[in-house]
Formats: sequence, structure tokens, C-alpha cells
Amino acid sequence: MLAACGPLSIASAQTGSKFPCPDSEIAHYTAYRVSKSITVDGRLNEKAWARAPKSPRFVDILTGKPAAHDTRASLLWDDENLYVAYQVDEPQVHAKFTTNNSPIYYDNDVEFFIAGRDSYYEFEINGFNTTYEVFFICQDSYQNGGFAAAPEFASSKLKAFNGVDFKTHPRGGRLGQFDWHFPGKKTAVHIDGTVNNDKDKDRGWTVELAFPWKGMEWLAKADGRALPPKQSDVWRMDFSRFNTYKLSAGGTKDSGGWVWSRHGIWDSHIPECFPYIHFSTNDVMTGGGR
Repeated sequence: MLAACGPLSIASAQTGSKFPCPDSEIAHYTAYRVSKSITVDGRLNEKAWARAPKSPRFVDILTGKPAAHDTRASLLWDDENLYVAYQVDEPQVHAKFTTNNSPIYYDNDVEFFIAGRDSYYEFEINGFNTTYEVFFICQDSYQNGGFAAAPEFASSKLKAFNGVDFKTHPRGGRLGQFDWHFPGKKTAVHIDGTVNNDKDKDRGWTVELAFPWKGMEWLAKADGRALPPKQSDVWRMDFSRFNTYKLSAGGTKDSGGWVWSRHGIWDSHIPECFPYIHFSTNDVMTGGGR
């Protein structure tokens, strides 16, 4: 697990002085609509996934160098859900934790973050389809953002958090609700190989996720975002993969943390480093996609 609060204005991020990731280097992606609901089974065998643009190969979170194994992510959406897919090359698939909200950041996992203006959501999943979730609130918005009045975010349920290695975020610390679970989410994993059996060679694993828009009300509230999004709406989301092993790729030492867009520091919780997700109302099968 790497853990800041919702992104500052784009103008602030572009100064390059406050954050370890220059805005000019941050990835942009267009997420297209899908007209037929996605069956969340982990296999990614719908035609819509074949048409959806894929991210570039993930890079090392610190250096931006190519990662040893290929990892890519894709997005789709409809009026009900945001759909997320990961394709994870892995010659030896390993997983340990089987109870949700175990510390699977000590496992091999993939991770997904969604940023609102005053809060963000963290999601992690391993090869056993075991998940870990946290909802983080910017401390400076806890009272005036309405969070303090919500029973699910009562102060007794929150823990202070100030990042991992990046502890100088301009908005300060945040409060984490470590028992918060995204309402209505669906998750699935498909293993192309055998878990925890090093006697054979695996191809890897795929992850398929669905997050209902109505579960993002707290993320959307501060700046009045439309749920579902409208044409050309932009959100910030992060996509990563963390490994218990360290590998060398092309002679470069690997940190074990791989991301879509480099952060430049060992910390996932910097929304200003998250890729820009541009939503398109064009159907992926007819007017969008590859």
C-alpha cells in the first residue's frame, strides 16, 4: 500500500514545485461508454474490452523505467457503473491473504484510486480476489465538507494519516475510514495458471471491477460532479501494481511498485500524480475505442 487529498487546481500542479510528478508527464486517457452491461467475471472476454483503449505498459513508480512484466489497465462506463480492467503478466502467480481488508499491500496486488476534490478512495485486490479498501478525507474539509455530520465518517471511526514518503502535501494530512466499503461494487479475478505453484509457469491474471456511480456521491459532492459523468468531464484516477519481489529490467533495479503514470516518490497517495481520465459519451463499439 502506498498512500494526500483531492487534487489542487491544475494551475497549482503545473508549477512543478509542490509535487514530485511534473504535470507535463502525467498520463491522459479517454474512457468510452458501453451500451451493453459488462459481466464481471474477471475474464475480460467482452468485445467492448477488446475495443477499449489500453494503458501503456506500467512503469516503475520511482524512475518511470519500463517494468519487468507487462501490466495494463482499461476503463469503460455506462449509466450505472464505472468498469475497470487489469491485465497482469506474471510467470509465477502468488497470493496469500483470503480475508477482505487484510493487509494485502504485503501481497502481490493491483490497486485503484479515485480522487474527489476533498476526498479519495483506495482499492486493492490480490490473486485470490481478496480486497482492501479505505476512504480518505482531507483534514481541512472534514467539518465544512459535511463529512463530520455523516455517521459513517464519525470521528471515532477515523484514523489520522499523512502519507508514506510524501509528507508535505500542501493540503496537509487526511483522515482514513479503514472500515468503509464501496457500496455495490463487484470484483472478479481470473488466473491463467496456478496460484502458489512454482513447478509450472503461469501466464498471469486479469482483474475486472464495477463501481456504481451512486457509490461515489461523497467523491463528487465537493465540486458538484455529475454522476454518471457528462461528455468531456475529467476525473483523476490512479492505477498501480505492487510486488513482494524486486526485479531488474534492462539493467535497471526495480522498486517493486509499478504504475500507469510515474509518481517520482514511494507514495501512491498523491492525487496530483493520478492520470487524467476524460469521459466520452461515444459508444466504444461504434464511435470510440480502437
